[in-house]
Amino acid sequence: MKIYKAGVEREKVPDVETELEAINAYAKTEMTSEQIYTFSVVLCDNEVDRDFEKFSDEALGALSELFVGKTGIFDHEWKATNQTARIYRTEILKENGVLNSLGEPYAVLKGYAYMLRNEKNSELIEEIEAGIKKETSVGCSVAKRVCSICGEEAHVGGCGHIPGREYNGKLCYLELFDVKDAYEWSFVAVPAQRAAGVVKRFGASDSLKGFVSSKQGGRFFAEYEALEKDAVLGREYKNTLRNEVLRLGLLCDPKIYEALSENANFMGAKELENLKEAFEKRLEDSFPLKTQLPGRDKTVSFDGDEYMV
Repeated sequence: MKIYKAGVEREKVPDVETELEAINAYAKTEMTSEQIYTFSVVLCDNEVDRDFEKFSDEALGALSELFVGKTGIFDHEWKATNQTARIYRTEILKENGVLNSLGEPYAVLKGYAYMLRNEKNSELIEEIEAGIKKETSVGCSVAKRVCSICGEEAHVGGCGHIPGREYNGKLCYLELFDVKDAYEWSFVAVPAQRAAGVVKRFGASDSLKGFVSSKQGGRFFAEYEALEKDAVLGREYKNTLRNEVLRLGLLCDPKIYEALSENANFMGAKELENLKEAFEKRLEDSFPLKTQLPGRDKTVSFDGDEYMV
């Protein structure tokens, strides 16, 4: 499951030397304060989001370690040419008296990032300063989601509690545990704060089956299973048809079989059906069926001599 959520702001560095030391741990050559630009990124918090999920304190702690050193890109496109900044330290912030919607002490994971002050980044730095490039989004992998009502781990066909509904006055949501990895963080166009917009993309495996097995895609699971069964039948029919075409091709001419043996794997059902029909016609013309009895409207004489012993 990938989580996308964040915000960005200009960071006033309180201790330049300490920050430079942390930054230079990732640089091959020692950088100076004149060469770099720093800013902070709100990565995620422990608030219940619009999908009725929230990071546990355990998850925030794990993410605070995993995001150190992670690169900043654009629109989650994993390309080297897209790299523009890097997080060099993180911290979890809590303010006395500030609570989340559940009445728990509000906690936010904040990352501190740097980029080079050069011609390539000058426009981006100006946009950050002006508040135009403000929204960011992070990608991380979370393996465990626990229902707030019964404590059961969420899965397809699980406990039956629906996130977002209330049960005896208690809100149902999924709490996230067991962080596996933090991938990257990106500048995006989607607003990051909960009130403005949160974007998530799910799937431990980036596949259709992964999606229908998730909470968001669970309502399509029955339809997916029916389609999958139909697909199995379709594949079986196509394999049978392919084998029959190859058999008929071999009967027509061994060279045809050689030509088709590889190409038939890439043909669709309609192409195979046309070939089957053509081969059957050719074989019928080359080897017409012969009967032992004369045809219709012909006189048949029989004197029994054929059966004399």
